[in-house]
Amino acid sequence: MALNLLGLGHFHPENEITNRFLEELDIGTNDEWIMERTGIRSRRTALPLDYIRETRNADVRAAVEVAEVSNAEMGARAARLALERAGVSAAEIGLTLAGGCAPDTTTPAEACNIAALLGTDSPSVDVNSACSSFFAGIYMLSLMDPDRLPDYVLLVTSEPMTNTVSYEDRSSAVLWGDGAIAAVISTRHAGRAALLGARLVSDPKGHDKVVVPRLGHFHQEGRTVQSFAIRKTSDLYGAMQDCHREEARPFHFVGHQANLRMLESVCRRCEIPNDRHHSNAEFFGNTGGAGSGSVISQLWDKWRADDDICVVGVGAGLTWGSYLMRFQAMA
Repeated sequence: MALNLLGLGHFHPENEITNRFLEELDIGTNDEWIMERTGIRSRRTALPLDYIRETRNADVRAAVEVAEVSNAEMGARAARLALERAGVSAAEIGLTLAGGCAPDTTTPAEACNIAALLGTDSPSVDVNSACSSFFAGIYMLSLMDPDRLPDYVLLVTSEPMTNTVSYEDRSSAVLWGDGAIAAVISTRHAGRAALLGARLVSDPKGHDKVVVPRLGHFHQEGRTVQSFAIRKTSDLYGAMQDCHREEARPFHFVGHQANLRMLESVCRRCEIPNDRHHSNAEFFGNTGGAGSGSVISQLWDKWRADDDICVVGVGAGLTWGSYLMRFQAMA
């Protein structure tokens, strides 16, 4: 079954958490330390910067209340851009899927909150798989009977990750930013790109390695997860290259935007040239499941009809996935 990508959209809040801002929190970090370990210069947050300064986000419940842009609104803003690029109205959406690491509400589904803001009456459900949620949505769609899918499906991953961070914990504070992505997908109507070879794999023995408690702060086994991410991303890139690379088509790589140093390690292992690797982690940090898609969306007007993009994601679970985004000439 062919999954066609008609439009892609992204959104990042305006408030910026720079390395200088984190230095001023006096949590034992500075620009040199952060750049050496992560390559991240800044991140975006929906939280007021004064709130972070004054409270260090000690109570994650308060973060949801004070956020200047809700998680659902971030998702809706990304969706509006995707719909505009696709030339599709919200009323034409027949199914809304959403997912991410830290929805504002567990009930109702965040997909319902997003659909309400968009004014669509489509069936709306969440497919959550942490940082691999967007990959999980594509994988689930690839397994479905195309005859039973509606003309247009909206897939949204919205991530209010700074809500989950303790700004007393430098190891978390330096990583995370907020953002959202959305895609309009169809099995009946052609779009700018086809989504091929969707994969999703989990190893639940690693379920405790990356955790966002419902009423607590993010925590992970950093070294274990970093090693896992490098290894699995490299494996998936190699497998995708073996299956789908064509000599006449440029083969690009966009990985999970965990941090720039992790991505550079993958590029060295896989011998990916600089001009074929695309990233925004340096200026937006780790935006969870919204990371890789936001890179592609920011470059939306630059992709050509012969471009292939190997997109790889990893997440809690532990879960990892990939797909190929193959751009094509529009009729």
